[in-house]
Amino acid sequence: MRSMVITGASTGIGWASAKLLLDRGFRVFGSVRKQADADRLKREFGVNFTPLLFDVTDEAAVLAAARQVRDALGGETLAGLVNNAGIAVAGPVLGLAAAEFRRQMDVNVIGPVIATQAFGPLLGADPELKGPKGRIVMISSVAGKNGNPLTSAYSASKHALEGLSESLRRELMLFGIDVIVVAPGAVKTPIWSKAEEVDISSYSNSPYFPALQKIRAFMMHLGSIGLPAEKIAEKVFEALTLPNPKVRYTIAPDPVRQMVTALLPKRAIDKIVAKRLGLTPPQG
Repeated sequence: MRSMVITGASTGIGWASAKLLLDRGFRVFGSVRKQADADRLKREFGVNFTPLLFDVTDEAAVLAAARQVRDALGGETLAGLVNNAGIAVAGPVLGLAAAEFRRQMDVNVIGPVIATQAFGPLLGADPELKGPKGRIVMISSVAGKNGNPLTSAYSASKHALEGLSESLRRELMLFGIDVIVVAPGAVKTPIWSKAEEVDISSYSNSPYFPALQKIRAFMMHLGSIGLPAEKIAEKVFEALTLPNPKVRYTIAPDPVRQMVTALLPKRAIDKIVAKRLGLTPPQG
């Protein structure tokens, strides 16, 4: 039985990917940050699921989990690593605390680096392990190619992840380990529903406050109309198992809109977005 590691397995894309892989005969190691989530997932998924308790920004904890997985593999390679754990930080660059921007990058960019360094040897970079080489799937976003206002930190993190994946894919050719990006649009996951919990009161005197209210409402809307996480899980499964996967998969609720956005001049998109959010300068 081949094994996969998924970071951020407690909900959303991570949970759906773990379930799909288990249903299709894989053993799954899934990371969570809370013991309560570890216990819940063990009950939900059964004997072929092993929870790993770590925060992706905690290098020592991730390395300890990698040693746990290595012991369980018994000299065999790991089939796949899904770098899924992530957060979304909102706020205008001019007002967003540097610590919040740093937290966004730590989780969404440095986290995948730490996980890749820890589990990369198990995918086949360690010549002592036997079996087929594994793959890395990076969960990016359509924001990895298109930056929206007031979610600059999130967009920056996903742009960084795209560049990281491109370079890493070429580096890991040395070991026969592939790297595939899966870039969803809006997905019905808690990352968007949590938008309601975001406290934007610190911006109440900011000229961006009305736009922030609109973008928060829009993020909550995305959480209600987005793709089911199971759709993204199917694409993750393909990326991990197809004989000749693409280097990048985009999956969005409205592919026509994505195509139009890609074709329009950037200045035209700027004007459309600014008008919708009230980011146009005052007249006069």
